[in-house]
Amino acid sequence: MEPRLNLFGSPVVAKALKYFASASRVLIKESSLPKSTQDLVMLRASQINGCGYCTDAHSKDLTHAGESATRVNLVAAWRESNVFTDAERAALELTEQGTRISDGAGGITDEAWTEATKYYDEEQLSALVCFISFINSSNRFGVINRTPGGDYQPGDFD
Repeated sequence: MEPRLNLFGSPVVAKALKYFASASRVLIKESSLPKSTQDLVMLRASQINGCGYCTDAHSKDLTHAGESATRVNLVAAWRESNVFTDAERAALELTEQGTRISDGAGGITDEAWTEATKYYDEEQLSALVCFISFINSSNRFGVINRTPGGDYQPGDFD
């Protein structure tokens, strides 16, 4: 499978994507949201959206950072798993509800939001909302463009 377009072949699109990537890197490097939570959130949204490239990238980033194969493999079934903390579970619930907006009335439930506030402060919640939004946008780039997974190497974005 080959991507439909070279999105970086257009100077205007390449510039826009550069700014998008820069905004994401600010969150990744400067947010107090734990890095493992960031990657778990990005992996789960990518799985839901069927983005091969992003699923590949975030599963490899988690493994490269030292996450166990068990935790990486069970992200897709986190509700039925005992390897995630309560805080991670709250973040994954927000991710699912924020990713599946069209599947449910009202988006994020008050219950899910209240649960997340038990574990994350306002800055971390703000970052979590941005991560969920950014990864969903990235997934759409990948799925629309049919960007294949499999070739990503940890550090490709550094």
